[in-house]
Amino acid sequence: MKEIPLQVEVNAKRRKLKVPNLSKTRKRSDFFWAYLMIAPTMLGLLVFYLWPILQTIYFSFTEWGAFGQYEWTGLDNYKRMVDDANLLQSFKNTGIYILFTVPIGIFLSILVAVLLNQKIKGKSVYRTLYFLPVITMPAAIAMVWRWLYNSDYGLLNYLLSLIGIKGPQWVSDPKIALYSIIVVAIWSGIGYNVVIFLSGLQGIPKTYYEAAEIDGAGPIKVFFKITLPLLSPVIFFVTIMSFIGAFQVFDLIFMMIGKGSTALEKTQSIVYLFYQHAFVLNDKGYAAAIAVLLLIIILIITAIQMVLQKKWVHYD
Repeated sequence: MKEIPLQVEVNAKRRKLKVPNLSKTRKRSDFFWAYLMIAPTMLGLLVFYLWPILQTIYFSFTEWGAFGQYEWTGLDNYKRMVDDANLLQSFKNTGIYILFTVPIGIFLSILVAVLLNQKIKGKSVYRTLYFLPVITMPAAIAMVWRWLYNSDYGLLNYLLSLIGIKGPQWVSDPKIALYSIIVVAIWSGIGYNVVIFLSGLQGIPKTYYEAAEIDGAGPIKVFFKITLPLLSPVIFFVTIMSFIGAFQVFDLIFMMIGKGSTALEKTQSIVYLFYQHAFVLNDKGYAAAIAVLLLIIILIITAIQMVLQKKWVHYD
């Protein structure tokens, strides 16, 4: 007679006696406590992120009245975008802003992070100074720089006058106002990126540099052959976050450019145009459509970056 395996016999007795499976019970308990712990965060994401996104998408197909009433208008808001010159100009302004702030900001951040990663005196002081703009309110930064840019009594024009140069109207001239804002954005954003790049640099094993030193590689070759490839995952993360942040620029423009300024048309971003329609013109349906369009553009660019990162990001 063939012997019944011990495990089969135990399982048969368990089914007969209806003894619960302790491993399955333990797994259910673990899942319960795991979901309970993340429930507050998930609830916050649903209430403050997902639900507003769904509301915005719905409102983009409506037209609002003066007293909060709205009616369904279908694709009228999106058709209106085709002939909106202000929307096209805001996209152009935002594109120029991104074209300068993202690559220049990342380049300078890597450069500063590499320098601060060396053995220099007062390293912690320099790190603190670079990070100060990050913890400073954007409104305060904008007000200080607006004073520096003042064409009559600003510090920059005063310094230029000492060498016989008449300073321009930094935030009033439509030709240079956007570039003045770009300088402020790069300056205020370097500190945050430097901290991230420093963490990436300190995570690179020293053995790579020791091997390169033995092989006689110079600092420039080491930087391009070791540092940059091993730092590429961090660069990829910073690039995505910089793109998203650049698309959402608003506070610097709002605080530094006056509402009646002649430079407003050449400096307003997509988010600033959204603000104008949503809170000044009370055209919330069209404003919602602008927000949805911006969301789609950010998702597309992020998806493209996710695909392209396979060719230049090294995770090992």
